Amino acid sequence: MNKRHPFHQLDVFTGTPYKGNPLAVVHDAQDLSEEQMASFARWTNLSETTFLLPPADPAADYRVRIFTPGGELPFAGHPTLGSCAAWLKAGGMPRQSDVIVQECGVGLVRIRRTHARLAFAAPPLRRSGPLDSSSLAQIKRSLSLNDDDIVAHQWVDNGPGWCAVMLRSAEQVLAIQPDFAAMGDLRLGIAAPQPAGADTDYEVRVFVPSLGVPEDPVTGSLNAGLAQWLIGSGAAADNYLVRQGTVLGRAGNVFVERVGNDIWIGGEVAGCIEGIVDFPSA
Repeated sequence: MNKRHPFHQLDVFTGTPYKGNPLAVVHDAQDLSEEQMASFARWTNLSETTFLLPPADPAADYRVRIFTPGGELPFAGHPTLGSCAAWLKAGGMPRQSDVIVQECGVGLVRIRRTHARLAFAAPPLRRSGPLDSSSLAQIKRSLSLNDDDIVAHQWVDNGPGWCAVMLRSAEQVLAIQPDFAAMGDLRLGIAAPQPAGADTDYEVRVFVPSLGVPEDPVTGSLNAGLAQWLIGSGAAADNYLVRQGTVLGRAGNVFVERVGNDIWIGGEVAGCIEGIVDFPSA
């Protein structure tokens, strides 16, 4: 007999369905094995698929496991917002009225509701500082960049292993044609300021070929690490707006806001599909 689970598919970092980053969410997944989760994530072939479970930590409202087609992640941004939206839509009631607490591989992540958006508090960086010379050389090869194309570079790893480079212009970011074979295991974000008069502040692209995601449409965790670097160094204002997904025909908007010691990464979430998904019994 098949195991039947409530299911949502949502679009994250957009208020318009099919313009952001899609996420598949399976509810009540405590009876599924890790292999069943990984197999379903490979089948959806989305950048991430998540599975909601009861929390193990009494301070959390729910627990989530996050899978790409290539494996499990301890944390990711658009799955955090999308999973929270799905949990709330299914009747989840947070312990605190204004803050939802998610448990995942990096620990507890706070999420707040503001107007039409959800936002998560950027988790601490696991690795920071300038990139090593071998990683930087690999990035230059995989993106066909010269030394003077890169304005700044940094490890911004909050779980997935992110590194980031800042280029000179948004036009240059959009023109990049990556060599995914040369990129290897790099999990890479590239960014640059928008031109004067644009309706967003930065253009961002993200590449994760080693996890089966050559280019990610809109990436919360990378933008969280990027924000900690840029705001912390004084390169960016305390509040700014990122555009991501342009090359893929998407229109993702990532809202970054510093409040006190916290940096919040926010966006809208649009519902697309809901129903029941069947898993064959083991």
